[in-house]
Amino acid sequence: MESQIVTDCSEVVRELMEVIETIGSYDGFRKTQRKECLNLVRRLKLLVPLLEEIRELDMSSVSGLGLNSLANLKRALLGAKKLLKNCNYGSKIYLAMESEAVMCRFHAVYDKLNQALDDIPYDELGVSVEVKEQVELMRMQLKRAKRRTDTQDMELAMDMMVVFSKEDDRNADSAILERLANKLELHTIADLKAETAAIKKLVTQRGGQNETIQQILDLLGKFKQVAGIDETVSLDGPISTRTLQRCQSSIIPHEFLCPITLEIMTDPVIVATGQTYERESIRKWLNSNHRTCPKTGQTLDHLSLAPNFALRNLILQWCEKNNVELPKKDSYASSDNYSAELMEEISSLVQNLSSTQPDLRRDAIVKIRMLSKENPENRIFIANNGGIPRLVQLLSYPDSKIQEHTVTALLNLSIDETNKRLIAREGAIPTIIEILQNGTAEARENSAAALFSLSMLDENKVLVGNFNGILPLVNLLQNGTIRGKKDAATALFNLSLNQANKSRAIKAGIIPPLLHLLEDKNLGMIDEALSILLLLVSQPEARNEIGQLSFIKTLVEIIRSGTPKNKECAVSVLLELGSNNSSLTLAALQFGVYEPLREITINGTNRAQRKANSLLQHMSKCEHIP
Repeated sequence: MESQIVTDCSEVVRELMEVIETIGSYDGFRKTQRKECLNLVRRLKLLVPLLEEIRELDMSSVSGLGLNSLANLKRALLGAKKLLKNCNYGSKIYLAMESEAVMCRFHAVYDKLNQALDDIPYDELGVSVEVKEQVELMRMQLKRAKRRTDTQDMELAMDMMVVFSKEDDRNADSAILERLANKLELHTIADLKAETAAIKKLVTQRGGQNETIQQILDLLGKFKQVAGIDETVSLDGPISTRTLQRCQSSIIPHEFLCPITLEIMTDPVIVATGQTYERESIRKWLNSNHRTCPKTGQTLDHLSLAPNFALRNLILQWCEKNNVELPKKDSYASSDNYSAELMEEISSLVQNLSSTQPDLRRDAIVKIRMLSKENPENRIFIANNGGIPRLVQLLSYPDSKIQEHTVTALLNLSIDETNKRLIAREGAIPTIIEILQNGTAEARENSAAALFSLSMLDENKVLVGNFNGILPLVNLLQNGTIRGKKDAATALFNLSLNQANKSRAIKAGIIPPLLHLLEDKNLGMIDEALSILLLLVSQPEARNEIGQLSFIKTLVEIIRSGTPKNKECAVSVLLELGSNNSSLTLAALQFGVYEPLREITINGTNRAQRKANSLLQHMSKCEHIP
C-alpha cells in the first residue's frame, strides 16, 4: 500500500509539472483575456519550486491525505489549463462577447487553486519555509485578482453593441469595424481563417448553431468584407480554401493590375483621388514631379499613400485559389522614401496651423483632419511633428468651423493610444467640453466621440468628470440629433465605468433621458440605454429614481419581446433592482415576467441564461415572503 502511494505521488507530481510546462507553451492568448491569462501563467509557474521540492523528498512519508491533496491540485491545474487553452485557441469574437462569463471561469479557477493549495499538508511533505512563503504569495495574488475589475472588455462590448445593433445606422461603418478588427486581431487572411475554424469547433462543442453563434458569424462576415475577402463559411464542411467561391477564369482580374505597369500588384496603395496603384510605380510617378493621378488626370490634393489592405487580401486569396505566385518584392521597399515625403508634407501643414493667413491655416486644419483619418502612420507622424499642441490651441479659436475641424482632427488622432495621453496632457479636455456645450451640431457630436475615445484611459475618465463633462453629455443625450444621442450614450457608458462619474451622471439628470430612450422604439437605442442603466443601478440614488412600476413594466415587456441583447440587459437590470427591493421583484411577477424568464433560461444568450436563472431563484424566495 505504501509503495503504491509513493508511486502514485511521484506520478501526480510528474503530471503536475507537465501541465505547468504545457501551460507555459501557450503564446497566442486572445487580446480580450491576454492580461488575465499571462498573469495566471506567471502565478502557476510559482508552483514549480514547490513541486520540485516535493519530488526530491522521501515519498515514503507521504500519507493518503497528502496524495489526495496533490490530486486536488492536479484537478485545479487541469481546470486552469482548459481555460487557458480556450483563451489561446478559441474564437476571438466569442471570447469578447462572453468576457464576463470567461472572467467568472477565471475566478472559479482561482477559488479551486486556493482551496487545493490550502489543503496541502506542507509539514508532512517537508516543504521549506521559503517555498511555502512563495506559495502563500501566489495565493494572495489570486485573491487580489478576484477583486480587480478591468474595464477594457466593457469598452470592447460597447463597440460590439453598436455593430450588432440592427437599428444603428453605424453598424456597417467600416471605421468601427476596422477598429474592432484591430482590437480583436482579426484583420489578416490567416487570422480570419483561424477564427472561422475556431467558430466551427465552437458549434460542434455546443451541439449546433444558435443566436449567439449567428451573431458571431455575422460579425465575422463583416470583418471579411472590410478585409476584402470573398469567402462563404460552411459550418457543415471542412474549413479550407475549397469553401471559397471559385473564379470562372484564371485570367487575372483587371482590378488587380496596376494601371501604370499593367502587372499584378503586390503592394497596392490608394492616392488622393481614390485610385489604386502599385506603391513602387506611383512613387516613381510622383518622384518625377507629377502631381496628378495617372488614371484620371486630376490634380492630387495631397501626396500621401494609404495601403489598400482589402485589395491586397483579395489578390492574395485569388493567387492562392489559382496557384499563382506573386513576384517576390518587398512590400514596403519604398516606405522610407514615402515616409520622408509624407513627413515633409505633414511638417509643412503643422507649421501652417500657426500661420497668420486664415486661408492657409484653415486648409492645414482640413488636410490634417483628413490625413489623421486615413491611417495609423499619419496619426503618429502628425503627433511627432508637434501637431497636437497647435491643434489644442486652435480649439479656442473664435470660429465655429475651425473648432469643428479641429476637434474632429483630435478625435481622429486620439485613436492612437499614445496620442490620447498627449491630447489630455496639452489640456484639451476642458476646451472639448466647452465645444460640446456651445459648438455646431457636428462639433458637439464629434466632441462627445472625442471624449469617449480619450476616456478609454482611466486617468482621462477622471479628468472628464472633474472638468464637468458629464452634464453637457447628458444634455446632448436628451436634446441632440440621433447621431448626437448615440455619441453621447457611448461616451457616458464609458465614463460611467468610473465610480465617481456614476454619481455625477445621476445628479446631472441622466435617468429621465435613458428612460425615454427605452420608450421610443424609433431611436433604436434600447441596448445603449439598458447598458448604462445596468452600470448605474448599483447606486442607491439610481435605484430610487428608476424603481418605478412603469419602468418595471417596460423591463418586463423588453424581456418578453426584445432582441437577445435587449433581453440580456433587461434581465440584468431587473436582477439588480429586485435584489435590493423585493417589492419590485413581486411587481415584475405580476406583470408576467415568469414565463419569458423561463424561455430565456433555455434560449437566451449565455449571460442572459445565467442572469435569468439567478432572478428566478430570487423570485422563488420572494414568493415565500409573508
